[in-house]
Amino acid sequence: MTAPRTPKIPYGGDYNPEQWPEHVRDDDHRLFTEAGIDTLTVGVFSWSLIQPGPGTHDFTALDRTLDRAAAEDRRVCLATGTAALPPWLARHHPEVNRTDFEGRRHRYGQRHDFCPSSAEYKRAATALAGRLAERYADHPALLAWHVNNEYGGACYCDLCADAFRTWLRERYTTLDALNDAWWTTFWSHRYTDWDQIEPPSALTEHWRGPDHTAFQGITLDYHRFTTDALLGCFLAEKEAIRAHDPDTPVTTNMMGPYRPLDYHRWAPHLDFASWDNYPPPDAPPTRAALGHDLIRGLRDGAPFWLMEQTPSTTACRDVNPLRRPGELRLATWQAIAHGADAALYFQLRASRGACEKYHGAVIGHAGRADTRVFREVAALGRELAGTGAATLGARTPARTALLFDWDSWWALEISDGPSRAVRYPDVVHAYYRAAREAGADVDVVPVTADLTPYDVVLVPVLHLVKGDLADRLTGVARRGGSVLATFLTARCDEHDRAFLTDVPGPLAPLMGIRIDEWDSRPPDVVQPVGLGEFRTTARHVFEIVLPRGAEPVGTYGADFYAGTPAVTRHRVGAGEAWYVATALDQPGVDHVVRRVLARHGLVGPYADHPAVETATRVAPDGTRLLFLLNHAPEPARLTAHFTAEDLLTGERTDRGEPFALGPHGVAVLRLQ
Repeated sequence: MTAPRTPKIPYGGDYNPEQWPEHVRDDDHRLFTEAGIDTLTVGVFSWSLIQPGPGTHDFTALDRTLDRAAAEDRRVCLATGTAALPPWLARHHPEVNRTDFEGRRHRYGQRHDFCPSSAEYKRAATALAGRLAERYADHPALLAWHVNNEYGGACYCDLCADAFRTWLRERYTTLDALNDAWWTTFWSHRYTDWDQIEPPSALTEHWRGPDHTAFQGITLDYHRFTTDALLGCFLAEKEAIRAHDPDTPVTTNMMGPYRPLDYHRWAPHLDFASWDNYPPPDAPPTRAALGHDLIRGLRDGAPFWLMEQTPSTTACRDVNPLRRPGELRLATWQAIAHGADAALYFQLRASRGACEKYHGAVIGHAGRADTRVFREVAALGRELAGTGAATLGARTPARTALLFDWDSWWALEISDGPSRAVRYPDVVHAYYRAAREAGADVDVVPVTADLTPYDVVLVPVLHLVKGDLADRLTGVARRGGSVLATFLTARCDEHDRAFLTDVPGPLAPLMGIRIDEWDSRPPDVVQPVGLGEFRTTARHVFEIVLPRGAEPVGTYGADFYAGTPAVTRHRVGAGEAWYVATALDQPGVDHVVRRVLARHGLVGPYADHPAVETATRVAPDGTRLLFLLNHAPEPARLTAHFTAEDLLTGERTDRGEPFALGPHGVAVLRLQ
């Protein structure tokens, strides 16, 4: 099953009409029509309204919402409402409340505070999902199902401890296999009974917080268990829906590169992927782009939904910058350029109270249509209605892949040594950013992905190497492709046990190097690195490389390892394997990545304009669409490298002609 089939890009967002009297809802629909909003996500936090007590249900408000949507010719993404417990459930069944990392059983409050191993929570949640599906499966407004909301968090209660032990039995079968995987002969940890195993927490294996653990193996497995436990909750609700509605697509909204959950384990169970895009304040545009490409990669490149974004500002951070004029349109088209087939907001009308009352909204507290934000939303709605259908179903023809691996993320950041200053998403983003700003389309894929479509495979800080990945990467190089790996890659196996061979483990023959030592320094220690005539710097980790067939491309310029390789290239078959042995600064990463891409003709024509992002999608009919996005507040003056028609303006530009892209400007070029 795929994303809902629609004649245009669904446009709208989270709507909570139950918070408002009838006359406000009348105003809302009038304003929705004015803004071109045709899709409403409803019921996300409606459990206590629909089920005010055990055994009682009241669908009056939700009936009214869906009926009104249908009457207004709008469609609904209907949530199951199970992300926030109703007070009565937590009161009657305290075991549904989570126990935190410090061992404290929570009382009722907030949201996402349920225990994923609680049979009572699952019973109540699936019963609600089933009742909703039974009632609304055939409703004319129903477009998609939205299970729960932004799954996340971990529980350490006795129920989860028992469930973890069951999960471990299924994974390892025997205690001998588990003891070997966790290396429990260290510190007299050998287990002789499954009941001896405790979840890794502040009360057991951890100190100084979740990233400091005496036994990486058990902590790594608890991350995996938590992912599977929450996935089990999702699947239980999906099954309850499917009992009454076999046809409507089901999703849950994810959060991009979100550390607590391995979304690759969820991907096969989603009818379509969706996510909430809230990049860090002042982050470069490639941070959001990385999230889009990661989510697109969950379903083998199929289009996804942008389920949430703010039309103006967030409210959950200490400082919440406002989107400048034009930035909302730019961010929305960026999502579409990377594969989004829907553009939805949080939220459509601002809440009057509680912690999101200052969160940005299409309609503010005064309900006005003459605000800057509303005018921008309405203008974008008209633009998408006129041209957005051309992108529906289009895919990205990337020839560059970046391997993203939650296991490596967890293992790297819970490791004692070499450096806690190395953060997995920062290194991944540095290499992704270099490729994107060079003009390459990038697929962000799991380590299990088929690598045959790619000419370039980027492998940043892949701390764990599992299965046959080393052989498949070698195959990429032998057939003429390029593989680029970095420091702290291929250090350990799937259980986070060090390989009993030269670093970088199973990738050493491919890279043509051997590493015996590595130096780690504080973040303020910067070492020079020379890449031919290009000079750059590096920090954090400095691996000391002994070439074994590879040739030096860059060398360290200081300390006792001055003059030794910092970057190497190894010719393998018809291709190459590159190794970057240190955390280069961004210009250094850019330099190396562009050299790799240039070998395959993958440096784009606008690579000298770093503020101009390019992305390509190919429509089902074969039409090739090139997106140009100017992230600068000044115009970009470009030369056309293709004869094309801009779908947004209807203007034609011939190859070789000059043209300008306005501040925060967007062009969607149909190539001819």
